[in-house]
Amino acid sequence: MNKRVLGVIDATTYHEGLKELMIHRSLAAIPFAGRYRLIDFVLSNMVNANIESVAIFPKFQYRSLMDHLGSGKDWDLNRKRDGLFFFPSSIIEGIRRGIGSFSHFAANMDYFQRSKQEYALITNCFTVSNMDFKPVLDKHIQTGCDITEIYHLGKSMQMYLVKTAFLIDLIQTREKTGYTCMSDVVTDIYHTYRICRYDYHGYAAMIDSIESYFAASMELLTPEVWNKLFQKDHPIFTKVKDEPPTRYLRGASVHHSIIANGCQIEGVVENSIISRAVKIGRGAVVKNSIIMQKSQIGDHCVLDSVIIDKDVRIETGTVMTGSRTSPYVIRKGTGQGALMNI
Repeated sequence: MNKRVLGVIDATTYHEGLKELMIHRSLAAIPFAGRYRLIDFVLSNMVNANIESVAIFPKFQYRSLMDHLGSGKDWDLNRKRDGLFFFPSSIIEGIRRGIGSFSHFAANMDYFQRSKQEYALITNCFTVSNMDFKPVLDKHIQTGCDITEIYHLGKSMQMYLVKTAFLIDLIQTREKTGYTCMSDVVTDIYHTYRICRYDYHGYAAMIDSIESYFAASMELLTPEVWNKLFQKDHPIFTKVKDEPPTRYLRGASVHHSIIANGCQIEGVVENSIISRAVKIGRGAVVKNSIIMQKSQIGDHCVLDSVIIDKDVRIETGTVMTGSRTSPYVIRKGTGQGALMNI
C-alpha cells in the first residue's frame, strides 16, 4: 500500500464526555494502556499497512500531540520523501459530527494535489484496534466503489477509503454540494456515488466518553483482548522513553494489573493500569483504577474505580471511590487531600 495509499487522520474531534481528560490535550493524545496514546493505534495500523505518507489534522490543544509524535521517528515516518505531516486548523466552524472537514482539507490542498498516492484513507483518531487495512484496499479496488466505509458490529467506524482524485473533487465542490465532511456524503440519500461497506470483525473500541474509556481500559486486563490488540507481527508503536524497570519495595503486592516502567510501588495494586513513573506509597490500596504518568499516591490511600490524570498528587490517607459505570476523575496536575475524601 506504500505507493498507493495516503493516510489522513482527523484529530479535530472533541467529545464532551471526555472533557475532563481533554482540558490540556487533544482527544488523539489521551493516554491509554499505560504507555500509549489513542492516536498510536490507527497510526500504527497505517504504518503496518506500509503507508508512508500520513497527514495529521489537529485542532484543539495539540501541543502534547505534536510532542508525542515528533518527527514520526518511532513510527518510521521521518523520511526525506513523504513521512509525517501536521496541518493544524485555524478555521472556526460550527458543530460538525463527521470525520474529515473539507474546509480544513481545502486550507491544505497542496498536500493532496502533490501526493502521488492513488488512494486516500481517512480515519478518526480515537478508535483502539489492530486493523489490517490491506483487505480494505483490495475490496475497494475489486468492487470499483467510490467510497468504502468501514463498519464494526453494524456501526460505522468513521473510516473511509476513496481515490485521492475523488477526495480532491469533493473538497473543491463542497460549497456547491453542501458536503462538509465524509459522513455528509455517505448519509445523503440523494447522492449518485457507489458506496460500499467493509465489515471489520476484529476487536475495536471507539473512545467517546469517560465510561467507554474506562471500560476499554479494563478490558485490556483480559488476556484475550490484550492478545487481539497487541500482536508481535502487527505491533502498536509509541514514543520510546528510556526509563528504568519498576521497583517493587517491601509491602508491595500487584495482581491482575498492567504496570509501566519507572514506577515505585510499596502498596497494593489490583485490577489496575499504572503508567510510567508513578509512585504508590506504603500501605496504599489501588483497585480497578487508571493512574497516569508521574502521579504520586501517598501512604495509606484507598482508591477504587478512579482515573488519575498525569502529575497528580494524592495526599496521605485520602480515600476516593467511584464505580465501573461512573469512575471518579482527577484532573491533570491537581492535588487531593485527606480532607477531600470522596
